[in-house]
Amino acid sequence: MDTEAVRSFVRAAELGRLGHAADELGVTQQAVSKRIAALEREVGVRLFARTARGVELTLDGQAFLPHARSVVAGADRAVAAVRPGSRALRIDVLGFRSAQAVLLRAYWRSRPPGTDLDVVTLRAADPRVAAAAVRAGEVDASFRTVTDPAALPPGVRMAHAFSSPLQLLVGPRHPLAGARTVTPERLRPHRIWVPGIAAGSEWSEYYDQLADAFGLRVDAAGPHFGDEALLDTLADSADVATLVGARDRYAWPAAHDLRRIPVANPTLAYPVSLLLPRTAPHPELRDLLDHFAGVDPLPGDAWLPSWPTVTPRRPGRGGAG
Repeated sequence: MDTEAVRSFVRAAELGRLGHAADELGVTQQAVSKRIAALEREVGVRLFARTARGVELTLDGQAFLPHARSVVAGADRAVAAVRPGSRALRIDVLGFRSAQAVLLRAYWRSRPPGTDLDVVTLRAADPRVAAAAVRAGEVDASFRTVTDPAALPPGVRMAHAFSSPLQLLVGPRHPLAGARTVTPERLRPHRIWVPGIAAGSEWSEYYDQLADAFGLRVDAAGPHFGDEALLDTLADSADVATLVGARDRYAWPAAHDLRRIPVANPTLAYPVSLLLPRTAPHPELRDLLDHFAGVDPLPGDAWLPSWPTVTPRRPGRGGAG
């Protein structure tokens, strides 16, 4: 059923004249008349009786009107649901305990009451999958980095969101457990376990560059059984450590007695990027990026990877795209 024909019928019924309905809809009276005639042929009944004063609903027209109004309202709601600026901003995050989700929640709390935000997680290790979701309009933006600019699909660009300082996470028996801060140099003799790094992912690229820059031993062996399993391993080990983002949220039993230790001189940081459409992005994204620009800056000695797609926004070596 042609929804514009139904809309023309509703407005003509409410205004009583085809000409008035045409003026309101921005079409000719002839167009309104043709639409209604086609609608009458489709439903198989006369909806209007013509009078000297205009049009009046027939009994069938009166029965059809409330349903026609529902059709028009439903069509308007459907369009509003996908029109940028009229629907909730939909953003993909890596996890609901990640720094991305933490800062996204802070952004949402800074907005006027009633602001809608749809937070999802695509569960895809390959950032190209997230980029394809942005291009297809499945999400408005995704917190992912495509380190090879040639792999970005047409119509998708990458913007810097924020940079996350790293911390060493160890159990109470680890040799560095009592340190207030550690340098990358002090990490060289120790095993840094980051299980489940997917080949070709942004994390694989990041840890390869990190290990090369500071001579670190980053071990990605074994499947990742989840944060709880990783935290259990750290609590029981005297030699295993891992790296986590300073803003990432972790929870563990008090008996684990895990320690989060800042890495300094230089600070190691992970640049977090946002994939978004090149054209017609959701209007809320500009405010979101402005909000992230106010995140605490990194110290001047911060180390960041040298991804070719990044543009420095924070002081330090490298930058974030």
